[in-house]
Amino acid sequence: MSLPAEFHEIAKRVNNWGRWGEADELGTLNLITDAVVREAVATVRTGRRIPLALPLRQDGIQSGLIPGRINPLHTMVQINQEILGPGTVATSDDTVTMGLQAATHWDALPHVSHSGKIYNGRPADTITAHAGARFSSIAAVEHLVSRGVLLDVARARGVDRLPGDHAVTPEDLAAAEEFGGVRVRAGDIVLVRTGQIRLALAGDRDAYGYPSPGLSVRTPEWFHARDVAAVANDTLTFEIFPPEIADLWLPVHALHLVEMGLLQGQNWNLEALSTACAEEGRYAFLLTAAPEPFAGATGSPVAPVAVL
Repeated sequence: MSLPAEFHEIAKRVNNWGRWGEADELGTLNLITDAVVREAVATVRTGRRIPLALPLRQDGIQSGLIPGRINPLHTMVQINQEILGPGTVATSDDTVTMGLQAATHWDALPHVSHSGKIYNGRPADTITAHAGARFSSIAAVEHLVSRGVLLDVARARGVDRLPGDHAVTPEDLAAAEEFGGVRVRAGDIVLVRTGQIRLALAGDRDAYGYPSPGLSVRTPEWFHARDVAAVANDTLTFEIFPPEIADLWLPVHALHLVEMGLLQGQNWNLEALSTACAEEGRYAFLLTAAPEPFAGATGSPVAPVAVL
């Protein structure tokens, strides 16, 4: 089934192909300039640090809803082993097998494709089984520091968690801006809190994944107008699931990653940050969120930290 005309109309309005040149692999991360980073550093007042990552554990959030995205399988390969001979210093080593997008992560731009294309109009078949993504893999993101802005949609709406059928709209984002007394600007990393991750933290993996509130297909135009550099939220699927338009699956993924070149993240734990921002009365902060540089990968775990 081909994508509907409504999708293609939005895609034309938000498309960034060629905006930073035909060779570009970073997309909207180009908006994080030195000046943006200097301004981000200036938001730090107390030095309070808030970790935003879920722990990487074998009984993690993956329930099998997304095929192949397995929780981390942690194995000890050495335990107090004197590898250089008896009486020498002993070492312990570990190995892990996991889906790179199993827990808190970034989706790289080639994570999805549509109509045979990935970001900047490159062919989708440049992603291969042997080498992975030839262009715009997560390894292209060598550093990621900017001003973070929490749009606490749940708190702005006066609830702990949005209902599972709530599509976060541009109106919701604007209301969260007003609630937080903040204005999203070019080069920002926007974190959208729905409260959905409270279900995962309570141990209900199935309810966390489905049904889930998330970003509406109307929101990419809002992020495009504000020149946002990256977006992350506290859900498994990022966008509302099941979709708001029947049989149109993952349209926000396609609009962000393919059309805009907008990095997006899922499974971010924004609960402590929500509390901290409410206590301090401010919703902008320094955010560090560099992915692990897996060559050819279409996503990566990340351990983001907000500094207030």
